[in-house]
Amino acid sequence: MSTLLIAIAAWMPASLLASAPEPTVSAALQGKSGTDKVRLRVWGFEVYDARLFTVNGFNAEQFGDHRFGLELSYLRSFKGGDIAERSVDEMRNVTEMEPGQSDRWLKAMSTLFPDVQRGDRITGVHVPGSGARFYLNDRLLGDIADEAFSRSFFGIWLSPKTSQPRMRETLIGQTGGAPRAP
Repeated sequence: MSTLLIAIAAWMPASLLASAPEPTVSAALQGKSGTDKVRLRVWGFEVYDARLFTVNGFNAEQFGDHRFGLELSYLRSFKGGDIAERSVDEMRNVTEMEPGQSDRWLKAMSTLFPDVQRGDRITGVHVPGSGARFYLNDRLLGDIADEAFSRSFFGIWLSPKTSQPRMRETLIGQTGGAPRAP
């Protein structure tokens, strides 16, 4: 059986093998180092701790060209649909959207994002040329195979247009890269 699997793997194009999602976030982020946690507070409420997983010297100005992960460790419970809606609102701030695009992205995230409890972690992994993969507490949830979505989604934290510039500066500064003013 293992000989058959090796033969199939040898026959498959490398692009198909490279695009197969890793079943765990630890496998998806192999070789990446995580930053210290950066806490998001909104109106005095603690929302989540964020960590960015990259290679040293990560270039935030060209984040879409790099594979990286962003982990959000939730400090309170949220409905998955609410997370999706808030994400679309933030994505509108960092990128222009074509008509209908926000509806498609909202539907994709609402389908994928689960309700979370305090202590749950959702980790998004940007896969250049492919899109974004999402994990809940190390288990693969699924992916959104849309590179424009992935750039916009991760732009919530990494774009110079982010609504949380201090969080962006702290995360990027810890990777060995330097944030640049817009």
